Amino acid sequence: MTQSRSNSSKPAIISEEQQTNTHTNTYTESIETLAEKEPELMVKKRVPDWLNNSMLSSPAPVVSPPSKSRSQSPPPPSSSHHDLLGSYTSKSPSVYSYNSSTVIQPPVPIPPPTFIRPEPPTKPAHTPRTDFRGPLTRSSGSDNDISSSVEDASRQTNLIQALSRKIINMRELRRLASEGIPDGAGIRSTVWKLLLAYLPCDKALWSSELAKKRSQYNQFKEDFLMNPSEITRKLEDSASLQNGENTSAGKGLLPRSEIPHGEHPLSLGKTSVWNQFFQDTEIIDQIDRDVKRTHPDIDFFCDDSASSKANQDSLRNILIVYAKLNPGIRYVQGMNEILAPLFYVFKTDPDEDYSRNAEADTFFCFVELLSGIRDNFVQQLDNSVVGIRSTILKLSLLLKEHDEELWRHLDITTKVNPQFYAFRWITLLLTQEFNFTDSLHIWDTLLSDPEGPQETLLRVCCAMLILVRRRLLAGDFTANLKLLQSYPSTTNISHLLYVANKLRSHHHP
Repeated sequence: MTQSRSNSSKPAIISEEQQTNTHTNTYTESIETLAEKEPELMVKKRVPDWLNNSMLSSPAPVVSPPSKSRSQSPPPPSSSHHDLLGSYTSKSPSVYSYNSSTVIQPPVPIPPPTFIRPEPPTKPAHTPRTDFRGPLTRSSGSDNDISSSVEDASRQTNLIQALSRKIINMRELRRLASEGIPDGAGIRSTVWKLLLAYLPCDKALWSSELAKKRSQYNQFKEDFLMNPSEITRKLEDSASLQNGENTSAGKGLLPRSEIPHGEHPLSLGKTSVWNQFFQDTEIIDQIDRDVKRTHPDIDFFCDDSASSKANQDSLRNILIVYAKLNPGIRYVQGMNEILAPLFYVFKTDPDEDYSRNAEADTFFCFVELLSGIRDNFVQQLDNSVVGIRSTILKLSLLLKEHDEELWRHLDITTKVNPQFYAFRWITLLLTQEFNFTDSLHIWDTLLSDPEGPQETLLRVCCAMLILVRRRLLAGDFTANLKLLQSYPSTTNISHLLYVANKLRSHHHP
C-alpha cells in the first residue's frame, strides 16, 4: 500500500540539516549531471524572436489594491515535502490575510441560451444567490470590453452549437473549450462533465448514465458516512428480515449481552466498524479543518448562510468518500482546493436538476481528475519517474528548451530551487496563484487536453516564468523566490494561455 504525503513519518535520528539536504539533493544532482553531460548549456543560446516581444516581460509592479493580501515575505524553504504542501495548501489566516471590506465573489451565473439537454427541467429555472459577484468587475464602455464581449458571444454560440448535436464531437469541443468558456449560462458545467468523461458523447445516454452514477454515489454515502451504531442496527434489521422476524419490536438500544463482540465500540478487531470509525477520525478532522478554510473570501464556500454550510457539507462528504474508497492515498491537504472549482461550477449550473445533484456529479469528476495527478500526492513516489520531483524537473527542462538564459539565471546563477514554488503550482493546478475566476479559465484549457492536464499545466507554468522574465533576470535569490511564491495577480490570463500555446507549437521533442 502506498503512503500518502500527509501520513508520512521521518526517522528521529536524522538531523534538520540532513533533512534539508535530502530534500534538495535529488533535483540538484539532476541539474549538475545535466550540466556535466551537456557542456553547451553554458553557451548562451539566442532567445527566440517571439520571446523578445515586450509583452512577454512584465513591467514594474503597479501598486493597486490586490484581490487578496498575501504574506509580504516568502516562507523559508521547508525541509520536507509534507511541510512544503502543508504550508500553503490552505488559505488560513496565518498564511493569507483578507480585507474584510473587499469581498471577492465568483461570476454571476446567468440564464443559459437555449440548447437541448437530455431532459429539460419542468420546474422554473433555479435562481442563483444574488450575492454572487464576479471577482473581476470590468469597466463599461471601453473598446476592450466591447471586443471581449463580442468574442465571448461568438465562443458561446459555437459551444452551444457543439453541445446541441446528438453525438458530441469531442475533438471540436476540446478545441473550443481550450480557447475559453464564457462565464455563466451553464455551459462550463456541461462541457467539463464531457471533458472529464462523466457524460458520454451520445446525448441519448445522458439520462440513464446520470441516474446510475448518482444512485451509486448515494450508496457510497450510505456505506461510508453512516454512524457505526446505524450500520450495526441496519445489519441486524436485515438479518431479522431474512429470518422472518418482526423488527418493529426491536427498535431502540440493544442490551449489552446482545451486542456482537466484533461490533462493540471497544472492539479492536480489524473488521469492526467501530475500530475503523476511530481510525478514520484523524482524517475526517483534517478534512473538516481544510473545508472550513476553503476560499474564505467567497460567500459560496464560507458564509454564515445555510447554503454555504450545505456547500461545505458537500465538500466534506466527497472528500471522506474518496478517502475511504482510496485507502492507498486517502486524503492529503490540498485536495479540497482541487475539489472546490468543480463543485462551484456544477452547483451554480442554472439547470435545477444539475444543481441539485452537484455533489454526486462532482464526486465522479473529482475522481477522474485526480486519477491523472494522484501520484503527486503520494510521497513514496516522489523520486520515481511519475513522482512530483520528476514532474518539476520536466518543467525546468521545458524552460531550458525555450528560454535558456532565464533557465541558467534561475537554476545556476541564483540557485532558486523550483521545488519552492513549482511544487504548489503543480500539485494544486494553479488554484492558489490567481483569483477564482481566472483559475476557472485556466482549467478550461487544462481539462481540454486529451492526454490529461499535466503537460498543458507544465506549459502554463513555463509561460508564467517567461512572462516575468525581465524581473527574474534582474533579481537575486530572495527577490525571485518572493516573486514566484507570490505571483502577480494582475497577469492577463488570456495572454498567459496564448504564450503557453506558443510553447506547444515551438516544442522540439
